Amino acid sequence: MLKQTLQQKLQVKLSPQQIQLMKMLQIPTMELDQRIKEEMEVNPALEEGSDEEERDEDEKLDDQQEEEQDTESKDDEIDLSEYFDDDETPDYKLRVNNHSADDDDRETPLGAGRTFQDMLFAQLGMTDLDEDERILAEYLIGNLDENGYLRRELAAIANDLAFSMNISTNVAELEAVLKIIQDLDPPGVGARDLRECLLIQIKRSEERTAETVLAEQIIAKHFDEFTKKHYEKIAKRFDLADDDLKPAIDLILHLNPKPGNSMMETVRTVQHVTPDFLLMVEDDELKLTLNGRNAPELRISREYREMMQHYAKSKVKDAKSKEAMLFVKQKIDGAKWFIDAIKQRNDTLLYCMQAIVTYQREFFLSGDETKLKPMILKDIADIVHMDISTISRVANSKYIQTPYSTYLLKYFFSESMSTDEGEEVSSREVKQILKDAIEAEPKRKPLTDEKLMKILNEKGYNIARRTVAKYREQLGIPVARLRKEW
Repeated sequence: MLKQTLQQKLQVKLSPQQIQLMKMLQIPTMELDQRIKEEMEVNPALEEGSDEEERDEDEKLDDQQEEEQDTESKDDEIDLSEYFDDDETPDYKLRVNNHSADDDDRETPLGAGRTFQDMLFAQLGMTDLDEDERILAEYLIGNLDENGYLRRELAAIANDLAFSMNISTNVAELEAVLKIIQDLDPPGVGARDLRECLLIQIKRSEERTAETVLAEQIIAKHFDEFTKKHYEKIAKRFDLADDDLKPAIDLILHLNPKPGNSMMETVRTVQHVTPDFLLMVEDDELKLTLNGRNAPELRISREYREMMQHYAKSKVKDAKSKEAMLFVKQKIDGAKWFIDAIKQRNDTLLYCMQAIVTYQREFFLSGDETKLKPMILKDIADIVHMDISTISRVANSKYIQTPYSTYLLKYFFSESMSTDEGEEVSSREVKQILKDAIEAEPKRKPLTDEKLMKILNEKGYNIARRTVAKYREQLGIPVARLRKEW
């Protein structure tokens, strides 16, 4: 049964302009220039330049029009044909070279490099392979990952060759070709796991000493104990003292677990960090500025404004002219909104960052991480009277350059902890103390999480062992057993 009802609802709907502004707010400086270029491509009413430059152009245009009016009366006295009828003018006189030797050549170099697969292909030319084996070898090399490992099963590769290239082969043939690839440089390439990779390198050692033989046996028979650093168990298996086992362990630790990286000339684009904010410290005063290097000044195109003025003065306003002026008006309105959005973005970023700098003043004056105060998004949102989501967008992928280092804004946001005296401190301060304690620990007997907890408790930090483990993992530090060194 259908029926009609009347309801009242309160809804918050963002306009397309507000949505775009929120998106622009989270764009870092290094991407802002690309966003401006995209807008200029779709909106011809938007162009680079300041209003002062436009006024200077207007003055030059007025002067030029006056000069043209002065010379109009003299045009009849000049025969222009004499400027074009001279066929004997040398060609070099018609060429213009207005580039100085001091001009900066800003051509972007193209990055080119050779991967380790390319080098393996080159080495195949020196091997004794027939045509069929060479095809299999090239296919196997093409399946190696960036570390030089063959992660796929040979049976799956045989099936791919049968279905995609109509090549009939089997695992035994692929295994034989893979052995040839494993003889290429660098040693260890073509291995299917870390254990095989280390074994290949050990077997290709130039000298077969007692250490290399023992290292080979450790990898072949006790690899699990080695990866877990159960060196005492390994020593008992071979009935050796710790000092006798240490040379073999050191030999294994000096092997290359990623042979592909040793041959690869980097072809990756280096991502340089462009700071969004610049902070200077002068006489205990903090001076914050917004990095506007990638944000050119924008203005509305003079041609489009003149078209609007011409339409307003025109007495003939037919349907076509109205349609054209509607298009021009939409583009001008879009350009005005975009310019205002850029300004509002910059003002919001600077306003929020100034609140962060004021909140963390002691840190920015000294650069000491222990001076960082606990701070969450809500703390800054309450100061600037904005929504937490706005502060999150401001802190997203933004960097600030200080006299000490360049920091990601999210670095300054951390949880709080209480000391024995009831004082709230940043969890980042606790992590720094934890990191310092681990760096100073005896390497042969690393500190367990329980001992680290006691050290922090003695310093007045109320922290549980599981919290110590959480902070240690966030710092990327392994457990005590895996930190053990000989």
